[in-house]
Amino acid sequence: MRAMVLVETRRRLELRELPDPRPQAGQVLLRVRACGVCRTDLHIADGELPDPKLPLVPGHEIVGIVEEGAGRFARGIRVGVPWLGWTCGVCVYCRSGRENLCERARFTGYQIDGGYAELTVADERYCFPLPEQYSDSEATPLLCAGLIGARSLRMAGDARRLGLYGFGAAAHLIAQVARAEGREVYAFTSPGDVDAQRFALELGAVWAGSSTEPPPAQLDAAILFAPVGALVPQALRAVGKGGIVVCGGIHMSDIPSFPYRLLWEERVVRSVANLTRQDAEEFLTLTGRVQLRAHVVPHPLAAANEVLASLRAGEIVGAAALVP
Repeated sequence: MRAMVLVETRRRLELRELPDPRPQAGQVLLRVRACGVCRTDLHIADGELPDPKLPLVPGHEIVGIVEEGAGRFARGIRVGVPWLGWTCGVCVYCRSGRENLCERARFTGYQIDGGYAELTVADERYCFPLPEQYSDSEATPLLCAGLIGARSLRMAGDARRLGLYGFGAAAHLIAQVARAEGREVYAFTSPGDVDAQRFALELGAVWAGSSTEPPPAQLDAAILFAPVGALVPQALRAVGKGGIVVCGGIHMSDIPSFPYRLLWEERVVRSVANLTRQDAEEFLTLTGRVQLRAHVVPHPLAAANEVLASLRAGEIVGAAALVP
């Protein structure tokens, strides 16, 4: 099979011919139809996340067709494979409904070969049926951007005025969920990114502007999808008393020091880590009821390096996917 392979961090991926993977007990063999390109892939490739499996086939927003099933899925069924690829089931976190924090968790496209390939294998317990109304490419961002965004939205509580910092793959989906719930969405982008601001307004945001400027109304909560630590004090300034700032990324630059008065009055800063299978089931059920506009541009598998470079440069509006 053809696959894009990370041989060493901070180097370009290599297009290679690899042996077809064979499913082990409890695994399914999937013919990859599309795989999303996520900022986490960029963090792995750039060496910002430690100790990836090397060589590695990246990619954890996988949409594929079951070629060989292990029992849960019949041949020909379309399924999605997210970031969480395996948990131990016995640690204190797994036994308390927090498998996203499992001590020995393994992640797709990080410790487990992922979907930048024509074929892949996955533990069937961590695969999910996908709503039929989304094309293969459109379904890819649901599997990480959507899932992490939905978990972040839940951590933001019942905030009526919600700020989204960084309007990319996750924010463009969660803005629509928030609007469907009757919330006001305020979108913050990189300075001068008028395309993303226009896109946010098209999706129902009541305001869109630069992350360096204050919103026109005080926020109840903010979610940071941009991996920029300096946005944490910015968001704290934007939320009112008791406001919540949720850091939705797996990696972020250092948070600068800030005066305690920004945190005082019961404001909260918290992070979101990974996802649970229950998160996936609930969010994918929601996306079957609420039609989200997933803006995804498909690219050929061999263009993975160029797509990652565009993501690094902030040039992607919405999301991107690789199609073998």
